[in-house]
Amino acid sequence: MASNKVIVTIAPTSNFHGKSANAALPEQPDEIASCVNECYNAGAALAHMHARDSEGVQTNSASVFRQINRFVREKCPIIIQNSIAPALAPGRHLNTAEQGLETLEANPEMCSLDMGIGVVCFPNGPEHYIAWTRSFLYRAAKMMQDRGITPELEIFNNSQIDDAKLLIDMGLLKPPYSFSFVMGMNRVNQSAASWRPQTLMDYVSQLPAGSLFSTLGVGPTQHHATLQSLLLGGGVRVGFEDNINYRRGEPAKSNAQLVERIVTVIRDLGFEPATPAEAREMLGMPKLGSPEHIESRNKAAA
Repeated sequence: MASNKVIVTIAPTSNFHGKSANAALPEQPDEIASCVNECYNAGAALAHMHARDSEGVQTNSASVFRQINRFVREKCPIIIQNSIAPALAPGRHLNTAEQGLETLEANPEMCSLDMGIGVVCFPNGPEHYIAWTRSFLYRAAKMMQDRGITPELEIFNNSQIDDAKLLIDMGLLKPPYSFSFVMGMNRVNQSAASWRPQTLMDYVSQLPAGSLFSTLGVGPTQHHATLQSLLLGGGVRVGFEDNINYRRGEPAKSNAQLVERIVTVIRDLGFEPATPAEAREMLGMPKLGSPEHIESRNKAAA
């Protein structure tokens, strides 16, 4: 695989804000699938997705995730990644880490694995403790391993890289390891770090051999963090989950617009966005359509 290939991830919808933040944010399965297809055509290779029910309320329902995944696959070959973050809908429900594991029942190619305890602090609202403890991480990683789901290790602060190394030592993770550095979420997550160039450089310096990484920046830090990630040899994540604006005070017209911007930068730097097939090879995942691929295996078992 050519070393100039960059994996672009799109995170099109959110576990927090909805259409009131940006009317172009997709919420329902058909909206999400259409949006992901637009982003695939713009250069995205991987889609990280949350789910909402028919009323637009955040959910971990496996049936909703299955519908999203099916609609996406009918449109394009992008890598499907589902979030196991607990559905957070203040005033309706605040799911637990355990409830977030229902997402695994949808059997996506990849799932996020948040690598440490979170305390979500809603503005003028509750504080919600998410028990992503070590015992939880061990169990969730084993469940993914048993199902053949590739985990993406979401890192909110540098101590969580140490926890990832513990999972590696236990044989629960296999190379290549996929890390996602979440930066700038500190205002709503007490365990998260802000984006600073020094912090991201420190994260990269701690990665174990055989690692790939990607970076996302929340809000106004999105473009800065992703640009630095490219310069450090990593991938990027953009999308309305992390940032609803194109520039400060200028709402983005679509998720695809954010993909197009970062793809332009990637090419300006002499790189190329990886195709989904190339990204699967980089991540050590089975080829789409092969007997080993999780979607093929699930069809055969049906």
